[in-house]
Amino acid sequence: MRLKPSSSLLNASDNRTLVRFTRPSEPGSVKGYIVDVGTKFFMVAIVADDMRFNGFQCFRLSDVRRLKIPAPYAEFAEAALKKRRERIPRKPPVDLSSLTRLLQTANKAFPLVTIHREIVDRGACHIGRVVQIEKGILRLLEIGPDARWDVEPEQYRLNQITRVDFGGRYEEALHLVGGSPQRRIARRRRT
Repeated sequence: MRLKPSSSLLNASDNRTLVRFTRPSEPGSVKGYIVDVGTKFFMVAIVADDMRFNGFQCFRLSDVRRLKIPAPYAEFAEAALKKRRERIPRKPPVDLSSLTRLLQTANKAFPLVTIHREIVDRGACHIGRVVQIEKGILRLLEIGPDARWDVEPEQYRLNQITRVDFGGRYEEALHLVGGSPQRRIARRRRT
């Protein structure tokens, strides 16, 4: 009997087993530790190619392909993480009960949230702060690759979002340089 992806992922989470899987909308594979499983999305503490943790990514359960538990060469990856004193990150206070709750709670727990809409805009991502979610539409105030905040938020349909990331090194660098949009607005008012 073949297990559903959610059952296999829950087992991997309970056993703290490194997993690897592919997705139809992006090349390559994803490697990491499952830290939470919801009804439609699950959260992975990502292990980057340099064998260091690199934030969290949330994927749709329906997109999981070629799930390997444990991941190939898991012993090597785990040994490298241990020697670098990298520990599996704790589950952040992000609620996977719905995409709306995922976005709202990730926005509260992290300075930046990244969304992907790989089916309609392959290869692009949008990084910023959630301003509002209403009637199936996300309003996201974005920060660009130059670490400058947009003036007005962009709108995206929730049903087009295939992945949500937060806590990664790139998001951290953008926030380090660009700060939060409220601080930028407050500085402009004082001058």
